Amino acid sequence: MVKAYIGLGSNLENPKLQIINAIKAIKEIENTVMSSISSLYYSRPMGPQDQPDYMNAVAELTTSLSPLTLLDELQKIENQAGRVRKDNRWGPRILDLDILLFDNHVIDSERLTVPHYGLKDREFVLLPLHEIAPRLCLPDGESIEKLSQNIPANGLKIHSQLS
Repeated sequence: MVKAYIGLGSNLENPKLQIINAIKAIKEIENTVMSSISSLYYSRPMGPQDQPDYMNAVAELTTSLSPLTLLDELQKIENQAGRVRKDNRWGPRILDLDILLFDNHVIDSERLTVPHYGLKDREFVLLPLHEIAPRLCLPDGESIEKLSQNIPANGLKIHSQLS
C-alpha cells in the first residue's frame, strides 16, 4: 500500500457538488481508502480570467493500485461527471482530478507526471496539501511546510470543511 495525494478542482455546474460527488466516487475505488480530505477552497482561475472561480481540495489516499491504474480510475470519475478534454489547458471544467504525489515515486511518462508538474507553484494545491500533510516532503526533499510558507495566497480562501 502506498500513499497518494489527489488534487480535486471544479468551476462548472455546481463545483461544490462536483467535488462532493468525486469524493464519494473516489471512496468507491477498489483497493483504495481515502484517509484524509482538506477543506474546500475558492481559488482564482489559472488561465483565462473570463471564467468562474474554482473550488479545490486535496485528498490523501492509501492504495495498492499502480499509478496508471489509479489514473484510469480517476479519469473514469471525470468522464462520468461530464468532463470534456479540450485543447484549452486552463479553461473551465466540470471536474479535474490530478495525481499530485504517489508515495515517493518520480514518474515521467506520456500519460502521467508525478510529482505533478505544477505542484510547487499552485497555492490551490500546496495550501490544501499542507492542511492535511504538513510534514510531507517531496521526492526531491523539499518540505510542503516550507513551500506553503513561501507561496502567495493569490486570493485563495477556505470555503468550508468537507469531512
